[in-house]
Amino acid sequence: MEIKLVSGDIAQVAVDAILVNLFEGMEKPSGATLAVDEALGSAITQLIQEGEIKGKLGEVTLIHTLGKIPAKRVAVVGLGKKEAFNLDRARGSVAEGLRALRRAGAARAATIPFGDGLGGIDPAKSARAVAEGAILGLYTFTQHQTKPDEKQIRELLLVERDETKLQEMEEGIRIGRIMAEATNLARDMVNQPANVVTPSAMAEAARKIAEGSGLGFRVMERAEMEALAMGGILGVAQGSIQPPKFIILEYKGGPAGQPPLGLVGKAITFDSGGISIKPSEGMQEMKGDMAGGAAVIAAMGAIAQLKPAVNVTGLIPATENLPSGSAMKPGDILRILGQKTVEVISTDAEGRLILADALAYANKLGLKPLVDLATLTGACHVALGDLYSGAFSNNQELLDKVVQAGKETGERHWPMPTEEEYKEQYKSDVADMKNVGGRWGGAITAALFLQEFAGETPWVHLDIAGPSRSERDRGYLVKGATGVGVRTLINLALGMSKG
Repeated sequence: MEIKLVSGDIAQVAVDAILVNLFEGMEKPSGATLAVDEALGSAITQLIQEGEIKGKLGEVTLIHTLGKIPAKRVAVVGLGKKEAFNLDRARGSVAEGLRALRRAGAARAATIPFGDGLGGIDPAKSARAVAEGAILGLYTFTQHQTKPDEKQIRELLLVERDETKLQEMEEGIRIGRIMAEATNLARDMVNQPANVVTPSAMAEAARKIAEGSGLGFRVMERAEMEALAMGGILGVAQGSIQPPKFIILEYKGGPAGQPPLGLVGKAITFDSGGISIKPSEGMQEMKGDMAGGAAVIAAMGAIAQLKPAVNVTGLIPATENLPSGSAMKPGDILRILGQKTVEVISTDAEGRLILADALAYANKLGLKPLVDLATLTGACHVALGDLYSGAFSNNQELLDKVVQAGKETGERHWPMPTEEEYKEQYKSDVADMKNVGGRWGGAITAALFLQEFAGETPWVHLDIAGPSRSERDRGYLVKGATGVGVRTLINLALGMSKG
């Protein structure tokens, strides 16, 4: 979809449909919505008075213009309570409205920015929110459908009356497009079946992104992992015929001596649970156990486009976790990067094993600070549901930065405890530690397991098991993979480049 910024009056734009908005509780529209209302002979006001338009968050009302203005239809989108309005609601309202217009068959649409009358958002952030909401909200995954729905909005005009704002709004659209397209790239990878996205396919996708954006790229193969004694990823990979890949992406935008920010993403391209096999019901969703790795790959590509003044390295350990005659077994003992030994209690607690190798290797490379993303535990999903990722850290300052980076993008993270007492749960009688800590506090013990390999390096672990997938369309999220984490990582890198 093409997004164009134009100067003019939304009521006079010749498109298939226009999108305007309304706060809940307003008796009469204002701003550009009022201009459209007046052109329609107060049709919007009348529908408000009749109770058909309430302005509730996510509500969309379609009005036929009957030739009174050039556009054939007007979609009035509810913004909810004015005092609760923010950038995330702006993104969501654009997404909901445009999906309604797409269903109605509109191919060209126009909308308005969110200015001073709509929450005091500055022009660049307003334009960025429109671009993100449009691109994220209209996402579809139809690659494997022989007859996909052909309805599509091909062009969106963002109409601004004040010409002095156009330049900064253009920059907002550019950033919003990069952020949203990176998120959709991650969604594409996660939505693909595991027979398409194998560890090798992930490595190839990363290579293409690197070539197109100027990132440094290399893949560590099994022999090199064996030389480094990466027992975690090699142990998990034993049960699959697909070779493991350890993907490394490098962006050098900061000073030569600056330690790179390390982004680590779990990439289990299919997780059956291994010998500790999962129930068959819902197992098809385990193709998405590489959402953390997909987020890191996509974020690295966007970072290369946005060019922040910071060095960033992405590490993505990728493998399948399958049962076979050669698979890792409960009771096996693995050595992580030639260091600590781990007794395998459950082969379904495999993500922490490959991340342990990756975090230990990140320290070997001197990456600092570290942020890892992983669909790590069902326990975190149970605790926080679908809206929040769990955030675990050994450094409050870094944790605050990550949470704030997510808040600005609409991705929510809830700080979780990392008390030393929980470590008792994964003590082993035969090795340095076990790979599970029992039933209680499973998300916490998994995070503390990872902390053993992050060491003293400032580190944040994001357990994205809940929000990595949406069961329905909601705002700019669509059913299926959400691409969660991509925009947080990009925003973190942008913020670090500013000091």
